[in-house]
Amino acid sequence: MEHEMVSLSGVRIYGDYFWRDFRLIVETDGFAAHAENMTRDRFSFERMRIRTFALYGYRYMPFSWDELDKKPEMCRRTLYELLGRYSTNTGEDFMELLVYERELLRYALRLGRPFRMTDVCYCLQLGHIASRRVVRSMLNKKLIVSTGQGTQRLHEFQLTAKAADLLLL
Repeated sequence: MEHEMVSLSGVRIYGDYFWRDFRLIVETDGFAAHAENMTRDRFSFERMRIRTFALYGYRYMPFSWDELDKKPEMCRRTLYELLGRYSTNTGEDFMELLVYERELLRYALRLGRPFRMTDVCYCLQLGHIASRRVVRSMLNKKLIVSTGQGTQRLHEFQLTAKAADLLLL
């Protein structure tokens, strides 16, 4: 889950855990390496890393190892709160979508993998024909794309950048 990127100065930097769909980087820091034994140069480097994450448009969520060890529920709640805020957009463009389309977007984002028609039927609690209409509408709106090679029979779909923007902005 570690994510590599290049800073503006050309240095390779890494985020501990990267969630592409949420544009989220979660860091886990130990006290000794990130506070007790930190030099001025290392401190400046860490600030540059955080600025680079921001410049790339990522949300940054740091946790200490002590917090993860002693207060795991608080860490989990914090992460769920953040994910909840950024996965339930109520902007005008989002609200113009049909309720089935909005629900399928949320579901597909939570799945974190390409989805199939069986997933659509399960999520929307609709039959195959009605689910296919929703998928066709979303394809026409360019909210999803087919991940397969075929042009006649489409089996797997994934969210487009347009859909992610609707959900996460």
